[in-house]
Formats: sequence, C-alpha cells, structure tokens
Amino acid sequence: MKILDKYILKSFFKPFAATFLIVLFVLVMQTLWQTFENIAGKGISLIFILKFLYYTTLMIIPQALPIGVLLSSIMALGNLGENYEFAAAKSAGVSLQRLVRPIAILAIFLSGINFLFLNNVYPYAILNQSNLYLNIKKKKPALALVAGSFNSDLPGYQIKFDEKYGEDENLLKKVLIYDLTGGRGNQKVITAETGKIISEEGSRYMTFILNDGNYYEEHVKNARTPSKRAKMSASSATFKEYEFNIDISSIVGGDLDSNSVKNHFRMLTVEQLKDTIPVLKARYDETLKDRSNNVYTSTYANRLYKYPDSIKTKNVDSTLLSNFALKEKISILNASISKTSRVLSNLSNYNPAIKWERKTLNFFDTEYYNRVAFSLSCFILFFIGAPLGSIIRKGGFGLPMILAIAIYVIYFFANTFGRNLAEESTISAFLGSWISFFLMVPLAILLTRRATKDKGLFNLDSFLQPITKLFKKIIPKKSK
Repeated sequence: MKILDKYILKSFFKPFAATFLIVLFVLVMQTLWQTFENIAGKGISLIFILKFLYYTTLMIIPQALPIGVLLSSIMALGNLGENYEFAAAKSAGVSLQRLVRPIAILAIFLSGINFLFLNNVYPYAILNQSNLYLNIKKKKPALALVAGSFNSDLPGYQIKFDEKYGEDENLLKKVLIYDLTGGRGNQKVITAETGKIISEEGSRYMTFILNDGNYYEEHVKNARTPSKRAKMSASSATFKEYEFNIDISSIVGGDLDSNSVKNHFRMLTVEQLKDTIPVLKARYDETLKDRSNNVYTSTYANRLYKYPDSIKTKNVDSTLLSNFALKEKISILNASISKTSRVLSNLSNYNPAIKWERKTLNFFDTEYYNRVAFSLSCFILFFIGAPLGSIIRKGGFGLPMILAIAIYVIYFFANTFGRNLAEESTISAFLGSWISFFLMVPLAILLTRRATKDKGLFNLDSFLQPITKLFKKIIPKKSK
C-alpha cells in the first residue's frame, strides 16, 4: 500500500471512529429513553437491563454506520482542503478520484459489513429483544397494561384507564372494565374513579381494588325468543370499594430468554424472507379467489349462459326489464337490490381482513428489498460526503456535522416514506425500498462532477448571469 493511501485512510479512520461511537451512543440512548420509562424503577434486574442494552446496540449499528461514513468522509476531505493538502496533491498530478480511491474501497467494504449486520445480527437482536420485553411483561403483567386504550392481554377482560401512576405504576384513574369471562359478550361492566393493581411475581392471580364506582350486569338466561330475552332482568350497584382477582396463570411464567415470537418479518434473514414471501403471496391469492368465487355464486352468475342464435325469440326487447310486467319488474329489482346488498355487506366485512393480509405481505416484501438497499447507504452516502468535503474545505465537527445531519435526515425520511407507501400498496415494494437510493444518486453525481472540476457548491454567477442578460434586453440603455 502506498504512503498516500495509508495517509488518506488514517485521515478517514480517526473521525470515523469518533463519529460512529458518538452517533451510536446518541441513538442507543434515544431508544432506551423511549423504552425505559415503561420498565425503569419497577424491580427489573440489572441483567435484564444489560441484555436489553446489548440487543438495542446491535439493532442500532446498521443505522449508525452510514451516518459515521457520511460525516467522517466530509470531515476527512474537508480537513485535506482546509490544510491545502488537497491543492498540493492536485498540483502533484493526483486527481480527486485517485485521492479518494482507498476510502471508496473501504466504503464498499463497510457496505458489505452493513449487509451482514442487517441480514444476520439485526434479526437476531430484534428476535431476542422483542421476546425479552414480552417475557418481562409475563413476569410482571401490570407492565402490559397501557393507558388510553383497551387492554386485552388479561384473559377474559377488556380494561381501559386514563392514567397509570404511582411509585410502582400500579395506581389507575378512570377505570373501565368489560368482564367477558361468561362468554356472552360485554354483559358485565365495571367503572371506577380510581383503582389499584396488586400482583406478585410468580403469582397466578392479579388483584384489582377499585374505588368509587358502578357495577352493571345483564342476567341473560336461555330464553328461546328475542322478546323474552329482552325482558331478562339486569342488576346495577354503586360501591366505595370493590375487589376481585383475575387468573393470569395462562400468561405468566416462562424463562426470560425463551423465544415465543419468531415469525416477525424483521426477525428473518433475506433467505428466510425469500422463502416466506411466496407462501404469503399464494395465501393472499387464494383469499382473493375465494372471495371472488363467493361473489360469483351469491349473485347466481354461475347460472347465466348464452343462448344459441337459432332459438332466440325475435320479439324480445333489448332492455330486459321491458319484457316483464310491472309486478315482475318490482320483484326483479327488489331481488337484485337484496342480493347486491348482501354481496356489498359481505365484501365490506371481509375488506379489513383482506387489506391486512395484503399489508402483511407488503411488510415482508418491503423488508426483503430494504435489506439490500439500506446496506448500500454507506456506499452512496460516501460519494456524497467525499466530494462535499472537498468543496466546502472545512474540517472539524461544525459545518460537516450540520451538512451530514441534513443529508442523512433527507435520506432516512425518503427511505421511511417510501417504505410506508409500499406497505400501503401505493407503490411497489422494490420502488419503496430503493427510492431513497435513487434520489441520492443524482446528488452524488452532481457533487462529484463539481468537485472534480474544482467548482463551488453553488455558483451564483450561473444563476444570476441569465437574469442579468434578460434585464439588459428588456431595459434599454440610457443615452449619454
């Protein structure tokens, strides 16, 4: 390896190590800050926290690596330009392409490492972190209850409350509970102003103590007719304190390291995604076929057939209803409306399930393409950062940090926006995953050309000169 290549790599590695570690630390802390508010101070062991931190770090590395490459490439080339080393190299006949060649090879190598992380380490980290968080909820079921929405994690109950507070996060405000243990719907409803959850680790019961509330229950019996069932009695009562137990033996227990969820699309490698997608596609196509066959048979379209021309009646009106009497027309129209309403109702009922099945397929499809597309982010962001650094000729963490953050935010936003569109079937999974890459390629080419020709980032004369010429043509010169 030549001395110049060693020097260029050394000037790149120093800021890369610093920026990568800083970005990794910031992103990990951001993730932990969002998660630990639900688990910190609730008797969670240090081992669990360290495991959670370890898996979070593994998940963040593929995201921090491109930012480190982008920022360090701007800083490395910016330092060379600021110290006039870039100008000295050019005067010695060394081009920009030759100067950045060792870093470009390194960027390709880092893209390969990023792909290995995304394909092997990232699914492993997602699998273990998700199951670790799920298992800790089983150890402490109160953690699974979330304020502001109905919670169905506890078997036989739907529980909603406005706020969870207190030192142990076991005090509740504005509690609403639907008791579904009878298997007859929400015929038992309990409301309370405040409540308290008591649960011990390993216990098969969770105790609710409710205060200042109401209790309502419909006493449904096996009446044969709807009129008799409507006359069944109901009971209601108010209470100062009401205590009851919920059997949670079916959801508690298990080892913290056990993995009960394994088929999430982020937990699979590229090979596993490739094998899963055809199965989901065949299942989705089968669902559409079943629905279309259901519509076909429910509208009696299978009974329609074409008469041969030889037996057609000559005096039949082409407008079909005109061939029937008024009563028959009304009967036909009523039957048509009834059948159409049933079909539309059937489609409306199945539509959410079909949409979700399609969205699930899109999740796997988009993740498959995104694994490759996002791994190349190191490569494409280097070809933006290197020429940008040689243009601005500024090192340090000031301007390069601002430019790197701005560029990566655009890249990450385009990637997220494209994936969301693909998941909603607005665009294809391939385009949704690669749209950020396609947006950055023209910018990389533009910056590389301007850096090669030693031009600035923005040439104001190129914009102002046509405008100046236009005004000169419109406004005549004053005679002296």
